[in-house]
Amino acid sequence: MREDSPMPLTKWCQEYGGSLPRRIMSKTILVTGYGPGISHAVAEKFGSQGFSVAIAARNAARLDEGVKKLAAKGIKAIAVPTDVSDLAAVRAAVKKTRAGLGELTAIHWNAAGYGAGDLLTAPPEELRASFDTGITGLVAAIQEALPDLKKAGDGAVLVTDGGFGVFDDGVDRASVEFKAMGLSIANSAKHKAVRLLNKRLATEGVFVGEVMVHGTVKGTSWDTGSATLDARDIAERFWRLFTERKEHLVSAK
Repeated sequence: MREDSPMPLTKWCQEYGGSLPRRIMSKTILVTGYGPGISHAVAEKFGSQGFSVAIAARNAARLDEGVKKLAAKGIKAIAVPTDVSDLAAVRAAVKKTRAGLGELTAIHWNAAGYGAGDLLTAPPEELRASFDTGITGLVAAIQEALPDLKKAGDGAVLVTDGGFGVFDDGVDRASVEFKAMGLSIANSAKHKAVRLLNKRLATEGVFVGEVMVHGTVKGTSWDTGSATLDARDIAERFWRLFTERKEHLVSAK
């Protein structure tokens, strides 16, 4: 095939039985809010499918341990220490991912802010921080990575959301009782943001979807021994969102 051929390289390979060079085939995902639960399972799932993985969180020691665990499974991974409530740091994380692993194919936004548990007593700054962690940081990451996501052809933004964001009287009572009011508000706003971004980016060839988690994930800091959800099952849901792109929302209960 001539270099000036109008046929896309991927289509040419499909038509004529060729294969893409590894450098061209490589895909990269940035996983934020990294920890031992959903985010690690997503990193492992996408890594097992050939993705290089950048994991981002504030805890550098946790990131280093995560990189070792992923490497033990043959997954290329790097640690990107990041405070996702700091918008400049979020933009820098995208740039570091690109520099270390190549252009981004996907973002998994697993970060959530847990401040402002009681809206009547918490400093308003805590509520702002929850929004920056859950929503504003997400938007900053998308804006910074958008050229990569559009270029990828199968670019995607995958978001973890929680059941506290559902509009339901019982959920609202629980949010107040467990002092999760700030989280509840941020999750509700995040859910709306995903819906809007799904519509906005559809014309750009970028998929945006979320898994709404109703319950506690085993092995996380929230697990007091009664958790029922397996992070690996949730990671499978994220993978189906990425590959199938039939719906923007699935639930994990």
